[in-house]
Amino acid sequence: MGFFDKLKKINIFASFGSELTDDFYDELEESLILADTGMDTTLELVEELRRRVRAQGIKTLEQARSCMVEVIADALNAGEPGLDLSTTPSVILFIGVNGVGKTTTIGKIGAQLRREGKKVLFCAADTFRAAAAEQLTIWSDRAGVDIVKQHEGADPAAVVYDAMSAAKARKTDVVLVDTAGRLHNKQNLMNELNKISRVIDREGPGCARETLLVLDATTGQNGLIQAKQFKEAAGITGIVLTKLDGTAKGGIAIAIAKELGVPVKYAGVGEGVDDLKPFDAREFAQALI
Repeated sequence: MGFFDKLKKINIFASFGSELTDDFYDELEESLILADTGMDTTLELVEELRRRVRAQGIKTLEQARSCMVEVIADALNAGEPGLDLSTTPSVILFIGVNGVGKTTTIGKIGAQLRREGKKVLFCAADTFRAAAAEQLTIWSDRAGVDIVKQHEGADPAAVVYDAMSAAKARKTDVVLVDTAGRLHNKQNLMNELNKISRVIDREGPGCARETLLVLDATTGQNGLIQAKQFKEAAGITGIVLTKLDGTAKGGIAIAIAKELGVPVKYAGVGEGVDDLKPFDAREFAQALI
């Protein structure tokens, strides 16, 4: 069973006749929209499929299905899918609203990096949410990873300073930074993240850095709105899409990559540590279609 087999499928290719008629394309558009791909992205995808069908002389539904997998995989290739962890230390900032699974995502990625032999440090810089540091501490214990934290309400940038100092002293490979999921407005969010970034630049000049936005796939088009807002405020390098299973509508991954030009770097399809994996565009497209 493949990693994305829990995805809700677009069943049009299994259920709709055998001819590539206008009705087929209309049904495909409807299926993609229902899968949360969004109107603009859907129209672009279907038009690209029509273009390739004409150019390649495709006649059968099975050929069209294979072609649609290629169209979706190409749309998802919005940038480098892997993480840049080329320096010691490297830093990964995790941002996103409360409730999307941000702290859990940090725990899972931290556990995977440690299994790969990397020395990992968690930084509990979400000092606004009650028990955020405690939740991250539970994950640090599970993953066998060190954690740097302060008291609730502490200055997040000060916690990051402590974490960067510890990382240099301990020769840590990767620092994973949890950040506040909710500040009063976009300006506050931008100011806080800029302050954290300045500390990282000062304490780890030239270090490789990723800023990953964690999104709950079940929020659909609201997730796309969140991604646009966070991209403006923080400049994100990648997306982690959680809860891409059961009732989740995976088309949102295509909309984000296509409309924002930001790659999905990780995807989650369950609660287990191994249910979060580096994102594979082709495997995802095949599972969706």
